[in-house]
Amino acid sequence: MLLQVKDTGELVKIVEIQELIDPNTDVVQAKDQEGQEEQQPETFKKQNLVFPSGEVLPRCWIDANYRHGND
Repeated sequence: MLLQVKDTGELVKIVEIQELIDPNTDVVQAKDQEGQEEQQPETFKKQNLVFPSGEVLPRCWIDANYRHGND
């Protein structure tokens, strides 16, 4: 799955999807998609990632307490 880094606009390929959807993990391993060579995985904070369309990640992927609302 490709995601985009908010501040730079670069695309990164998520290494492990389970890590991305786990709300108890706030970072993911991803590979930069710059250039033609396969890049080494880097750590990215989920809060700094969005879908390539600009849409934010689902709250249930980021917040382990998403069911409790914003009371």
